[in-house]
Amino acid sequence: MKIIIIGSAHPLRGGGMATFNERLAQAFQADGHFTAIWTFSLQYPSFLFPGKSQYTTEPAPIDISIRVCINSINPWNWIKVGRQLKKERPDIIVVRFWLPFMAPCLGTLLRIAKKNKFSKVICIADNVVPHEKRIGDQLLTQYFMSVPDAFITMSKQVQEDVKKFSSKPARYVPHPLYDNFGEAISKQEARRRLSLGEHEFVILFFGFIRKYKGLDLLLSAMPKIISAIPHVKLMIAGEFYDDPKKYESLILSLGISSHILLHTSFIANDQIKNYFCAADIVVQPYKNATQSGVTPLAYHFELPMMVTQVGALADMVPDAVVGKVAEPTAPDIAEKIIMMYQAGTQSYIPAIREQKKQYSWQNMVDAILAAAK
Repeated sequence: MKIIIIGSAHPLRGGGMATFNERLAQAFQADGHFTAIWTFSLQYPSFLFPGKSQYTTEPAPIDISIRVCINSINPWNWIKVGRQLKKERPDIIVVRFWLPFMAPCLGTLLRIAKKNKFSKVICIADNVVPHEKRIGDQLLTQYFMSVPDAFITMSKQVQEDVKKFSSKPARYVPHPLYDNFGEAISKQEARRRLSLGEHEFVILFFGFIRKYKGLDLLLSAMPKIISAIPHVKLMIAGEFYDDPKKYESLILSLGISSHILLHTSFIANDQIKNYFCAADIVVQPYKNATQSGVTPLAYHFELPMMVTQVGALADMVPDAVVGKVAEPTAPDIAEKIIMMYQAGTQSYIPAIREQKKQYSWQNMVDAILAAAK
């Protein structure tokens, strides 16, 4: 089959979304399908992008066809790309949807593409109701949601959200593991690379720093954690997509500076394993969420997790099995982290190895192919 994926990819950094799309393309190719990614020449106008750069300096994947052609704010481009898609006649167009801002662009070009009366459009919906709401979200989302023939969601909450906008089939498929960041290295080697002490208890917060991800809750939990684990360090690894000053002020006001390690520039793909392999646990103290790409990374590197009881985070992190589930409050986050330390983080590893078997890319490929029938 001919499959075209519409979404973030090289040269865009895109965080987990670009990585996901590229890994999905590889999975389709391994299954015998011709696959290409059509990505954005302009994804966000600079005034809407909260990070330092939208583009990566890393080399392009050598085994994936990537076409840079979509301008998210140029209607003439949407018409042009839609006509090209229509002419290409792919069997399946897989489109990622994560933000109402993208609805006019994606909804328009897909409407044009579907005029070939041949291509099936399958949407992987990361979010339907956005984390950070704006006026007009519902109208924009409805414009897009009427286009796909079927939906794949990676959380049950998003599956329910899809039903508010569309009667088309929506299937839940857990987020596959990110297995394309290399094999794990020893904790000793990872800590040497990051200049960490051998006997420190290292908590990892990983990913773009946004308000809904609850880093402020984790920082507020640190005094209680420090009192129980004096040799603890919180390593914050990821670029600020929120005002850094409020976090810096909170760190100072709590008097926890000596326990905080800030690695707040963009983390390149070839560096990710250093952070996960150096840590004892990864913490996702989110205030609201659907699913998270951090969980599949933790499974791949076999790192115990603490997540909050919001969205679908706990669906992939059974409590007391591969980690702990906390309420999204600083006291409960602190308590659950201390419990994981007292239990011994290595005690979770056998269950992590067993659980991770169910999160394969083939499951995602099979679900998309089935949805297109």
